[in-house]
Amino acid sequence: MSKPSPRLEVLNQTDWVPQNGRPLIIAGPCSAESETQVLQTARAVAKIPGVSIFRAGVWKPRTRPGDFEGKGVEALPWLKRVKLETGLLTACEVANTTHVYEALKFGVDVLWIGARTTVNPFSVQEIADALRGVDVPVWVKNPVNPDLQLWIGALERMSNAGIKRLGAIHRGFSDYTKSQFRNAPKWDIPIELKQLAPEIPIICDPSHIGGKRELIRELSQKAVDLAMNGLMIETHIEPDNAWSDKSQQLSPAQLQEILSNLIFRKVEGEGNGVETLAALRAEIDITDQQLLEILARRCQISRQIGEYKKSHNMTIFQVSRWKYLLEDRLVQAGQMGMEASFVKQIYKMVHDNSIRIQSKLMNPNGES
Repeated sequence: MSKPSPRLEVLNQTDWVPQNGRPLIIAGPCSAESETQVLQTARAVAKIPGVSIFRAGVWKPRTRPGDFEGKGVEALPWLKRVKLETGLLTACEVANTTHVYEALKFGVDVLWIGARTTVNPFSVQEIADALRGVDVPVWVKNPVNPDLQLWIGALERMSNAGIKRLGAIHRGFSDYTKSQFRNAPKWDIPIELKQLAPEIPIICDPSHIGGKRELIRELSQKAVDLAMNGLMIETHIEPDNAWSDKSQQLSPAQLQEILSNLIFRKVEGEGNGVETLAALRAEIDITDQQLLEILARRCQISRQIGEYKKSHNMTIFQVSRWKYLLEDRLVQAGQMGMEASFVKQIYKMVHDNSIRIQSKLMNPNGES
């Protein structure tokens, strides 16, 4: 069954997202901590070529009560002063109708919906109702869990409320497996969103994906390689002293270095989005990485099976199991339109490697 196309009525991204071959850059601290911190960061960020929007967390949804939850309305005049002094547009997250009213009252230029809010359609609808009739850019972060339809639904609710300058932010997804990332990138999900709704610009938040500042360069380049429309990068005048998420924030100097060293790939043709050679090759790289992770996990399971067989004095090779596995996988592959000979060859190699792993467990001093 084919997936329904998103029902979105938005402005063409060329009308409000920079189209000069370089991405939209949004930068600023995770949290607005003080007027001095906000203004010092903004003044430094404003000097960096390409940065056009200053972000700051005014209200911070935190996992545990007692953690710093932002300065709230007190911080909004600071953002107003940022715009007056630097010329940068300002942006903040809104999670309820009160946030919307207060942010608009103080002239915040751009709003975004956070991942924890996107996951709740009731909250999204309340925000959409509060924004009805307001001409303001709204960016919607992906939900915490990897649910593309939930992400699309939030975008549709904003569109139905009349928001025409509408975009998506890819900030990664919670995942139960251990990884180098704070939130798993799962690049295939924003790629599918781009394919389903090419009119929606997508920017990447490498700060929340990585969770560590040393990963931001690599993640930013990957986003650019995938023809994403921009980056939202957390930047703090003194990141090591930040009141929230200090490990994922950059100093303005670090941000400038990363932006100045980004490699911008040539896009083949206009309006192709991810349907370009560069983007497709980048998708192959991502798929290969996922394939390697899956193969590594399969090897771990093979070792666990080997340990079990060893402790229960069982033979390594089970003919009936191998026969069933091969027949079952060939049926699945056929349903996916894959050639049986190719799949059979792959599974023979995978199975042989499994036997080799278990043999080494059974005979640790034997030949490999």
